[in-house]
Amino acid sequence: MDWVLLVATLPIVGAGLVTMSSFVETDKLFDKQLVWLLFSLLVFFIFAKIDWRLLNRADVLAALFILACVVLASLFAVGRIRGIKGWFSLGVISIQPVDFTKIVLILVLAKYFSRRHVEIADFKHIIISGIYALIPFSLVFFQPDFGSAAIIFLIWLGMILVSGVSKKHLLYVFLTAVSVVIFLWFFVFLPYQKERIVSFLNPTRDIQGAGYNAFQSQVAVGSGMLLGKGVGYGTQSRLKFLPEYQTDFIFAAFAEEWGFVGVLAVFFFFAIIIYRILANSFVSGNNFGVLFGVGLAIMLASHFAINIGMNMGILPVTGITLPFMSYGGSHLLAEYAGLGILVGLRQNARAVHRDDIRNEFLGLEV
Repeated sequence: MDWVLLVATLPIVGAGLVTMSSFVETDKLFDKQLVWLLFSLLVFFIFAKIDWRLLNRADVLAALFILACVVLASLFAVGRIRGIKGWFSLGVISIQPVDFTKIVLILVLAKYFSRRHVEIADFKHIIISGIYALIPFSLVFFQPDFGSAAIIFLIWLGMILVSGVSKKHLLYVFLTAVSVVIFLWFFVFLPYQKERIVSFLNPTRDIQGAGYNAFQSQVAVGSGMLLGKGVGYGTQSRLKFLPEYQTDFIFAAFAEEWGFVGVLAVFFFFAIIIYRILANSFVSGNNFGVLFGVGLAIMLASHFAINIGMNMGILPVTGITLPFMSYGGSHLLAEYAGLGILVGLRQNARAVHRDDIRNEFLGLEV
């Protein structure tokens, strides 16, 4: 068991719980998140003990991928919260399937690239892997959940970059994509569609409307200064100037109360998590384990960077959660499930010298 990895997540979870709690009355979000945390930890320990070599079977991963896509597609018929068809409402709780789909996609891509690392320079592997990512990407994009769609794209991009594909071929794909976007902008998009995209990319253009949350978030982060205002004394969140401070903007609420020093602590523990994920992946015994760990690190780092970027006003507001910190049971459960799978792969690894694994993966001479 990697206790360092597990323990490093707890201060971040604790920071989120403290930030979302009112301390003056029963807080339903706090209580729900605590229950989700206990359930997620249970899943982590169970998954860490499972022999995940069964994922080497293509039929198992194919079934998981098809199931994940079917669930996402069914959301268009029955799932809707706040204008986004992204949740299943089950009474007192809501489940967001895309969080689990990200883990499934990482597994599928890890399996695909691990079996083709010798011939990975072939252009067809960019296309085929892109199709695997495009299916859930499209289902999420049209919910519309632009933030999760961006994470799916970054997972594919990050994993294909480290898998050893030809950078020249990848450049061709991006040039084609840029050309399509330019064509759509000048010849397809209507004026109101262009305005929506511009407002999404630069929300501060409309501070009283679409940019209100982003502006209040910047105020909260800046007012925290070095040591913060103190726990429970964040005016932007406690006085409701900052909406969604328990979820999308929890980093801003935390920064206001804990200041720059508290933010550095969050960065420190998150860096430990990423380091331990990569360390575990390189002793997992094969390319599949290495690629899964890399994909998991890319997913968490993308969430972390995008959430903090939008809280600080340097990235568009996308509704992306901060790993282990934002309120929400789905993402917390998926994150601990991913860590459990990683530890399970490590515990059942075959005895292979670490340098041999690294050389095999990077395509170097052994």
